[in-house]
Amino acid sequence: MAKYVCLCGWIYDEEKGCPSKGIAPGTKWEDVPDDFTCPDCGLGKEDFRPYQA
Repeated sequence: MAKYVCLCGWIYDEEKGCPSKGIAPGTKWEDVPDDFTCPDCGLGKEDFRPYQA
């Protein structure tokens, strides 16, 4: 499963989802709603990039 990082550094991990925002574990990034915002800074989904470890 992939990870995506916000410009602020918060990482969305598909394996973990984002339960605080109602995104279940295992939810692929493309299935996250377009109005998703970063729980740390509030930036939108368009401000996330694929995470490279």
